[in-house]
Amino acid sequence: MIKVWDVPTRLFHWTLAAVFAGLWFSAEQGGDWMEWHLRLGMLMLALLLFRVLWGLCGSQTARFGNFLAGPARIRAYLAGQLPVTAQPGHNPLGGWMVLVLLLALLLQTGLGLFAADVNSYLYDGPLKALLGNDELAEQVTGWHKDWFDVLLLLAVMHVLAVAFYKVGRNTDLVRPMLSGMKALPADAAPLRFAPPWLAPVLLLLAALLVFGGVSWLAASVAA
Repeated sequence: MIKVWDVPTRLFHWTLAAVFAGLWFSAEQGGDWMEWHLRLGMLMLALLLFRVLWGLCGSQTARFGNFLAGPARIRAYLAGQLPVTAQPGHNPLGGWMVLVLLLALLLQTGLGLFAADVNSYLYDGPLKALLGNDELAEQVTGWHKDWFDVLLLLAVMHVLAVAFYKVGRNTDLVRPMLSGMKALPADAAPLRFAPPWLAPVLLLLAALLVFGGVSWLAASVAA
């Protein structure tokens, strides 16, 4: 067994799944639950920004440049010609799925910043005032709700893909994301992992950019 996933990547994965479930639940409940929906939305945006930063300067298997493959590599993978040691983390198809999910979630959280609480207007998105009028905010809210259906479809596709690899290819993708360890040949090249201090620094930076930046923009409109 060889370590392929670091702690920050694994914590991000499972925390994001929990926050996504919380956003779904709070939106379905409505009412005062929308206050939690706003909080979780900001938390998700901070997590996503952290993952972007981690994908640029984090551990080897977490970097976009490591798992976003070109057409030739994808064809080799589909033809079964890509050795397992060449794909220790995400396989070429899974890597692109990760990017699609991140972009889809970033769009959803971005729309949420400008959305309106059309039932009571008590829990509007923090940047809703930037739009200037309620009509446009309500239109953005409609996009926000419709895009969630796309996210659900992507989530189902992700789960089905994991199930397919487990049943069809006898490859467990869940356990490595829990333990960080994966069965690879003994001659597999050692992977490079980021220093332990880097993830907390990037997470703090992401939180400051999201919460501080949104608060500053909201205050600038109110002033």
